[in-house]
Amino acid sequence: MKQHLIVLDLDGTLLTDEKVISKKTEQTLKAAREAGHQVMIATGRPYRASEPYYRQLNLDVPIVNFNGAFVHHPDDRSWKTFHEPISLPVVSEVVEALQDFNVHNVVAEVMDDVYVHRHDEKLLNIFTMGDPSVTVGDLRSYLTDNPTSLLIHPELEDQEKIRRHLAEVHAEVIDHRRWGAPWHVIEVIRHGLNKAVGISKVSEWLNIPQERIIAFGDEDNDYEMIEFAGTGVAMGNAINGLKSIADEVTGTNNEDGIATVLEERLNLRLESKI
Repeated sequence: MKQHLIVLDLDGTLLTDEKVISKKTEQTLKAAREAGHQVMIATGRPYRASEPYYRQLNLDVPIVNFNGAFVHHPDDRSWKTFHEPISLPVVSEVVEALQDFNVHNVVAEVMDDVYVHRHDEKLLNIFTMGDPSVTVGDLRSYLTDNPTSLLIHPELEDQEKIRRHLAEVHAEVIDHRRWGAPWHVIEVIRHGLNKAVGISKVSEWLNIPQERIIAFGDEDNDYEMIEFAGTGVAMGNAINGLKSIADEVTGTNNEDGIATVLEERLNLRLESKI
Protein backbone atom coordinates (compact mmCIF):
# COMPACT_ATOMS: atom_id res chain seq x y z
CA MET A 1 0.00 0.00 0.00
CA LYS A 2 1.25 3.50 -0.86
CA GLN A 3 2.37 5.74 1.96
CA HIS A 4 -0.39 7.70 3.72
CA LEU A 5 -0.23 10.69 6.06
CA ILE A 6 -2.37 10.28 9.18
CA VAL A 7 -3.29 13.60 10.80
CA LEU A 8 -4.57 13.69 14.37
CA ASP A 9 -6.32 16.39 16.34
CA LEU A 10 -5.67 15.97 20.08
CA ASP A 11 -8.54 16.93 22.39
CA GLY A 12 -11.70 14.94 21.70
CA THR A 13 -9.94 12.95 18.97
CA LEU A 14 -6.63 11.25 19.76
CA LEU A 15 -7.09 11.81 23.50
CA THR A 16 -9.80 10.19 25.58
CA ASP A 17 -11.80 12.29 28.00
CA GLU A 18 -9.07 11.52 30.56
CA LYS A 19 -6.55 13.22 28.21
CA VAL A 20 -4.62 10.02 27.47
CA ILE A 21 -4.01 7.96 24.33
CA SER A 22 -5.69 4.58 24.64
CA LYS A 23 -3.48 1.52 24.39
CA LYS A 24 -5.23 0.23 21.29
CA THR A 25 -5.01 3.53 19.46
CA GLU A 26 -1.33 3.91 20.34
CA GLN A 27 -0.55 0.39 19.11
CA THR A 28 -2.53 0.95 15.91
CA LEU A 29 -0.58 4.13 15.16
CA LYS A 30 2.64 2.27 15.84
CA ALA A 31 1.57 -0.46 13.42
CA ALA A 32 0.74 2.16 10.80
CA ARG A 33 4.18 3.70 11.10
CA GLU A 34 5.85 0.29 10.94
CA ALA A 35 3.90 -0.30 7.72
CA GLY A 36 5.53 2.83 6.26
CA HIS A 37 2.86 5.46 6.89
CA GLN A 38 3.47 8.86 8.47
CA VAL A 39 1.68 10.19 11.57
CA MET A 40 1.43 13.82 12.61
CA ILE A 41 -0.45 16.00 15.11
CA ALA A 42 -2.49 19.10 14.19
CA THR A 43 -3.88 20.89 17.22
CA GLY A 44 -4.98 24.21 18.60
CA ARG A 45 -2.68 23.65 21.57
CA PRO A 46 0.75 25.26 21.81
CA TYR A 47 3.69 22.92 21.35
CA ARG A 48 4.51 22.79 25.07
CA ALA A 49 1.06 21.27 25.73
CA SER A 50 1.28 18.76 22.89
CA GLU A 51 4.91 17.67 23.19
CA PRO A 52 4.18 14.85 25.70
CA TYR A 53 1.94 13.14 23.13
CA TYR A 54 4.39 13.82 20.29
CA ARG A 55 7.10 12.08 22.33
CA GLN A 56 4.82 9.25 23.46
CA LEU A 57 4.12 8.35 19.84
CA ASN A 58 7.80 8.76 18.90
CA LEU A 59 6.90 11.04 16.01
CA ASP A 60 9.58 12.39 13.70
CA VAL A 61 7.71 14.84 11.46
CA PRO A 62 6.65 18.49 11.88
CA ILE A 63 3.70 19.37 14.13
CA VAL A 64 0.91 21.91 13.58
CA ASN A 65 0.15 24.04 16.66
CA PHE A 66 -2.11 27.03 17.36
CA ASN A 67 -4.48 25.81 14.61
CA GLY A 68 -1.89 26.41 11.90
CA ALA A 69 -0.29 29.64 13.16
CA PHE A 70 2.86 27.73 14.16
CA VAL A 71 4.33 24.75 12.30
CA HIS A 72 7.76 23.40 13.13
CA HIS A 73 9.86 20.25 13.35
CA PRO A 74 10.81 19.67 17.00
CA ASP A 75 13.92 17.66 16.12
CA ASP A 76 15.08 19.08 12.79
CA ARG A 77 16.15 22.71 12.85
CA SER A 78 16.82 22.63 9.12
CA TRP A 79 13.06 22.40 8.53
CA LYS A 80 11.81 25.94 7.91
CA THR A 81 9.56 26.96 10.80
CA PHE A 82 6.29 28.66 9.90
CA HIS A 83 5.02 31.23 12.41
CA GLU A 84 2.41 33.88 11.60
CA PRO A 85 1.30 35.88 14.69
CA ILE A 86 -1.43 38.51 15.02
CA SER A 87 -0.49 42.16 14.65
CA LEU A 88 -0.22 43.85 18.06
CA PRO A 89 -2.31 46.89 17.03
CA VAL A 90 -5.14 44.55 16.02
CA VAL A 91 -4.96 42.83 19.41
CA SER A 92 -5.16 46.20 21.17
CA GLU A 93 -8.26 47.11 19.15
CA VAL A 94 -9.93 43.80 19.98
CA VAL A 95 -9.17 44.07 23.71
CA GLU A 96 -10.49 47.63 23.72
CA ALA A 97 -13.71 46.56 21.99
CA LEU A 98 -14.23 43.74 24.49
CA GLN A 99 -14.87 46.33 27.20
CA ASP A 100 -18.39 46.57 25.75
CA PHE A 101 -19.10 42.87 26.33
CA ASN A 102 -19.31 40.55 29.32
CA VAL A 103 -15.92 38.85 29.29
CA HIS A 104 -14.34 36.78 32.06
CA ASN A 105 -10.83 37.03 30.70
CA VAL A 106 -8.51 37.41 27.73
CA VAL A 107 -5.31 35.41 27.23
CA ALA A 108 -2.55 36.12 24.72
CA GLU A 109 0.12 33.56 23.88
CA VAL A 110 3.44 34.68 22.41
CA MET A 111 4.73 31.20 21.63
CA ASP A 112 5.45 29.92 25.15
CA ASP A 113 4.90 33.20 26.98
CA VAL A 114 1.38 33.56 28.38
CA TYR A 115 -0.26 36.92 29.15
CA VAL A 116 -3.48 36.86 31.19
CA HIS A 117 -5.66 39.97 31.38
CA ARG A 118 -7.07 39.10 34.82
CA HIS A 119 -5.89 36.59 37.42
CA ASP A 120 -7.95 33.40 37.13
CA GLU A 121 -6.76 30.19 38.79
CA LYS A 122 -9.02 27.85 36.78
CA LEU A 123 -8.02 29.38 33.46
CA LEU A 124 -4.36 29.46 34.43
CA ASN A 125 -4.44 25.72 35.11
CA ILE A 126 -5.12 25.16 31.41
CA PHE A 127 -2.21 27.26 30.18
CA THR A 128 0.52 26.41 32.64
CA MET A 129 1.17 22.95 31.17
CA GLY A 130 4.79 22.94 30.06
CA ASP A 131 5.76 25.61 32.60
CA PRO A 132 5.45 28.77 30.47
CA SER A 133 6.31 32.29 31.57
CA VAL A 134 3.04 33.87 32.81
CA THR A 135 2.33 37.61 33.10
CA VAL A 136 -0.92 38.85 34.64
CA GLY A 137 -2.22 42.34 33.92
CA ASP A 138 -3.92 44.57 31.34
CA LEU A 139 -2.83 43.25 27.94
CA ARG A 140 -2.82 46.77 26.55
CA SER A 141 0.04 47.58 28.92
CA TYR A 142 1.96 44.32 29.29
CA LEU A 143 1.77 42.75 25.84
CA THR A 144 4.66 44.04 23.71
CA ASP A 145 5.04 41.32 21.05
CA ASN A 146 2.73 40.08 18.32
CA PRO A 147 0.89 37.10 19.86
CA THR A 148 0.50 33.75 18.15
CA SER A 149 -3.07 33.51 19.42
CA LEU A 150 -5.62 35.41 21.47
CA LEU A 151 -8.18 33.61 23.62
CA ILE A 152 -11.36 35.29 24.78
CA HIS A 153 -13.40 33.74 27.60
CA PRO A 154 -16.82 35.43 27.52
CA GLU A 155 -20.06 34.93 29.34
CA LEU A 156 -21.90 32.30 27.30
CA GLU A 157 -24.70 34.70 26.35
CA ASP A 158 -22.14 37.10 24.79
CA GLN A 159 -20.15 34.52 22.84
CA GLU A 160 -22.01 34.90 19.56
CA LYS A 161 -22.24 38.70 19.95
CA ILE A 162 -18.45 38.87 20.21
CA ARG A 163 -17.98 36.55 17.24
CA ARG A 164 -20.30 38.74 15.16
CA HIS A 165 -18.30 41.80 16.16
CA LEU A 166 -15.03 40.13 15.20
CA ALA A 167 -16.49 39.05 11.87
CA GLU A 168 -17.85 42.51 11.09
CA VAL A 169 -14.90 44.62 12.19
CA HIS A 170 -11.79 42.45 11.85
CA ALA A 171 -12.64 39.85 9.20
CA GLU A 172 -9.75 40.88 6.95
CA VAL A 173 -7.04 40.46 9.59
CA ILE A 174 -8.13 37.69 11.99
CA ASP A 175 -10.03 34.40 12.04
CA HIS A 176 -11.80 33.04 15.09
CA ARG A 177 -13.14 29.70 16.30
CA ARG A 178 -14.88 28.52 19.42
CA TRP A 179 -13.82 25.90 21.91
CA GLY A 180 -16.30 23.27 23.00
CA ALA A 181 -17.87 23.04 26.45
CA PRO A 182 -17.21 23.73 29.25
CA TRP A 183 -15.09 26.77 28.43
CA HIS A 184 -16.85 28.42 25.47
CA VAL A 185 -13.61 30.17 24.61
CA ILE A 186 -13.21 32.12 21.36
CA GLU A 187 -9.78 31.54 19.84
CA VAL A 188 -8.38 34.20 17.53
CA ILE A 189 -5.48 33.73 15.10
CA ARG A 190 -4.21 35.60 12.07
CA HIS A 191 -6.51 35.63 9.05
CA GLY A 192 -6.11 32.84 6.51
CA LEU A 193 -4.57 30.34 8.90
CA ASN A 194 -5.99 26.95 9.82
CA LYS A 195 -4.82 23.38 10.30
CA ALA A 196 -5.07 22.61 6.57
CA VAL A 197 -2.49 25.31 5.81
CA GLY A 198 0.01 23.63 8.10
CA ILE A 199 -0.82 20.12 6.93
CA SER A 200 -0.29 21.09 3.29
CA LYS A 201 3.24 22.26 4.12
CA VAL A 202 4.05 18.98 5.85
CA SER A 203 2.47 16.76 3.21
CA GLU A 204 4.37 18.59 0.47
CA TRP A 205 7.62 18.09 2.39
CA LEU A 206 6.84 14.39 2.80
CA ASN A 207 5.77 14.15 -0.86
CA ILE A 208 2.42 12.61 0.12
CA PRO A 209 -0.48 13.80 -2.09
CA GLN A 210 -3.71 15.16 -0.70
CA GLU A 211 -5.68 12.07 -1.67
CA ARG A 212 -3.52 9.95 0.64
CA ILE A 213 -4.12 12.07 3.73
CA ILE A 214 -6.42 10.67 6.43
CA ALA A 215 -7.40 13.31 9.00
CA PHE A 216 -9.36 12.91 12.24
CA GLY A 217 -11.15 15.71 14.10
CA ASP A 218 -14.12 16.62 16.26
CA GLU A 219 -14.53 20.38 16.60
CA ASP A 220 -15.00 23.79 15.04
CA ASN A 221 -11.30 24.19 14.29
CA ASP A 222 -11.17 20.97 12.25
CA TYR A 223 -13.41 21.97 9.32
CA GLU A 224 -10.68 22.95 6.86
CA MET A 225 -8.55 19.95 7.80
CA ILE A 226 -11.40 17.49 7.28
CA GLU A 227 -12.29 19.08 3.94
CA PHE A 228 -8.65 19.21 2.81
CA ALA A 229 -7.82 15.58 3.55
CA GLY A 230 -8.44 12.92 0.95
CA THR A 231 -10.28 11.10 3.72
CA GLY A 232 -11.72 13.37 6.41
CA VAL A 233 -12.99 11.46 9.43
CA ALA A 234 -15.23 12.92 12.14
CA MET A 235 -15.22 11.29 15.55
CA GLY A 236 -18.47 9.95 16.95
CA ASN A 237 -18.39 12.75 19.52
CA ALA A 238 -17.81 15.44 16.86
CA ILE A 239 -20.09 18.42 16.38
CA ASN A 240 -22.86 17.83 13.84
CA GLY A 241 -21.47 20.32 11.34
CA LEU A 242 -18.21 18.41 11.09
CA LYS A 243 -19.99 15.09 10.72
CA SER A 244 -22.01 16.51 7.84
CA ILE A 245 -18.92 17.34 5.74
CA ALA A 246 -16.74 14.37 6.72
CA ASP A 247 -16.17 11.43 4.39
CA GLU A 248 -16.69 9.09 7.30
CA VAL A 249 -17.85 9.10 10.92
CA THR A 250 -16.13 6.70 13.31
CA GLY A 251 -16.43 5.80 16.98
CA THR A 252 -15.84 8.36 19.70
CA ASN A 253 -12.53 9.35 21.23
CA ASN A 254 -13.32 6.91 24.06
CA GLU A 255 -14.09 4.05 21.66
CA ASP A 256 -10.84 3.83 19.68
CA GLY A 257 -12.50 5.45 16.69
CA ILE A 258 -9.12 6.23 15.11
CA ALA A 259 -7.95 2.63 15.38
CA THR A 260 -11.15 1.34 13.78
CA VAL A 261 -10.67 3.43 10.63
CA LEU A 262 -6.94 2.84 10.26
CA GLU A 263 -7.13 -0.92 10.71
CA GLU A 264 -9.67 -1.11 7.90
CA ARG A 265 -8.34 1.49 5.47
CA LEU A 266 -4.66 0.61 5.83
CA ASN A 267 -5.24 -3.13 6.21
CA LEU A 268 -3.30 -3.25 9.46
CA ARG A 269 -2.80 -6.42 11.44
CA LEU A 270 -2.35 -5.88 15.15
CA GLU A 271 -1.03 -8.31 17.69
CA SER A 272 -3.77 -10.15 19.57
CA LYS A 273 -2.46 -8.96 22.99
CA ILE A 274 -3.93 -5.51 22.40
